[in-house]
Amino acid sequence: MLSNDSRPAALLALIFGLLIFGLATLNGGIIALAIPAAVYLAVALFGRPTELRATVTRSLSAGHVAPGQVVTVKLDVTVRVAASSNAVIIRDVVPAGLEVVSGDTILLAPLPPEGRLTLEYAVRGARGEFAFRDTFLSVCDESGVFHRATTVSAPVGLLIRPSLRKLRPITLRPPRTRGFAGPIPARQSGSGVDFFGLRQYQLGDRLRWINWRVSARHERRLFTNEYEQERIADIGIILDARAKTDVLTTAGSLYDHSIQAAAALADMCLDQGNRVGLLIYGRGREGVFPGYGNSQRERIFRALGRTASGHNYALESLNHLPVRFFPAGSQIIFIGALTGVDDVSVLTRMRANGYGVIALSPNPINFEAATLQAAYGVAYASRIAEVERQLSMAQLRRVGIQVVNWRVDRPLDQTLHESLARQPAQSRPFVGGAGA
Repeated sequence: MLSNDSRPAALLALIFGLLIFGLATLNGGIIALAIPAAVYLAVALFGRPTELRATVTRSLSAGHVAPGQVVTVKLDVTVRVAASSNAVIIRDVVPAGLEVVSGDTILLAPLPPEGRLTLEYAVRGARGEFAFRDTFLSVCDESGVFHRATTVSAPVGLLIRPSLRKLRPITLRPPRTRGFAGPIPARQSGSGVDFFGLRQYQLGDRLRWINWRVSARHERRLFTNEYEQERIADIGIILDARAKTDVLTTAGSLYDHSIQAAAALADMCLDQGNRVGLLIYGRGREGVFPGYGNSQRERIFRALGRTASGHNYALESLNHLPVRFFPAGSQIIFIGALTGVDDVSVLTRMRANGYGVIALSPNPINFEAATLQAAYGVAYASRIAEVERQLSMAQLRRVGIQVVNWRVDRPLDQTLHESLARQPAQSRPFVGGAGA
C-alpha cells in the first residue's frame, strides 16, 4: 500500500512515464493516456488540504475504577481544514495494558460542514495507572491523492485501584492514642464500656457508676467504677515493594496480594475513625501522610493503584526505612514477605523505639511451591525454607510483635482473626536492645 506522501509522486511518475514512452515510440495513443492522469492530478492539487487545525477533548466515564470495570472513553474532535476535504481519519492510542471491549479506536468518516466528530469506545484492565495522550488525525482531498496529518495531545489519566475486600475490625492496642473518641482502648480511665478499675467516690460522680457491692464492705466509704477510655490512634501501613521480596509465578505476583491487603487494612482503619498513613518502600519511598476520612482513603487507593515492585540499590535493605514518617507511639502494620535477616532486626528496632508493630507476611514459600511440579526435592527445599521462616517469626513474637503468616490462598479476614486471637495484644513497648 502506498503511503500518503508517495501517492502524488507515483501519479506524477505515471504521467511522465506515459509521455516519455509515447514520444519514444511516436505513439499518440500512449501520450493521450497521460492526459486524464494529468487532469486528475491538477484537480487534486487545486483542492489539496494546505492547513489542518484540530482540537480534541477527551473524557472518561470514571477517573478511577476497580479492576475489570468498564470505562467509556469519548473524544470530541473539531477539525478545521483550509480546503475542501471529504474524509477524515481519527485514530486514538490506547495505553498498553488496557483492553478494548466495545467500540473502535479508529474512525473513518466524511468531514461534516461544522467539522465536529465523536469517537467513543470502552476499555477495561487490571490494577495500574494509565495515561491517554495522543490522537492521530488525517484528512484527504476529494480525490484521495493529497493527505495531511497531525497529532493532537489530549492527556487524561485512568487509575484502576486495587480490588477491595472488606475486613472485620481487628483488635489494636497501640502504645499511644489520640484525644478523640474511637474504638481503641486507651489504657486510661474515663467514659467507656470496659471495666478499668476502682477508686474512692468523688463529688460529682454519677450514682450509676457506684460499685455497691464493694462499698458495702466498707463503712462510710463509697467506691466508683472506672471505665477504660476508647480513642482513635495513628495507624501506619508500611508496604514492602522491593523486587527481591516479590515472587512472580504463573499464578501472578505475590506483591499484588500485599497491595490488596494494604487496601483492605487502610479501609478498615479509616472506617473506625483512625488517622491512617501509608509508606511504600521499594523502587523509591512514596508516602501518603497520615489523615482521616474518605479523602485520605482516596489518596491511599491512588498510591496503591500506581505502585509496582522494583529494584533500587540504595533501598535494598530495610535499614533505610524512614519510620519517623509516622508519629511516635503509632501502630505500625508492616506488609511484606520477611525474606531477609535485616527485616527482623528493623522490625525489632521499631518495637524498641515505642511503636506497636503487626507484621503481616504473605507466605512466599507456599505461593511459589503451589505452581511447581510435585517432586521430592521441591518438597524438601520448601520444608527447610518454611522452618527458617518460622524461626524468624518466633524471634519477632518474642519481642512483642504480632506476626500473621498469611497463605494467600486463604481469606485474609479469616487469617487475621485466627492469628491475632492466638497472640497477646501489645500491652507495652518492648524495652530490650535495638539489635535484640
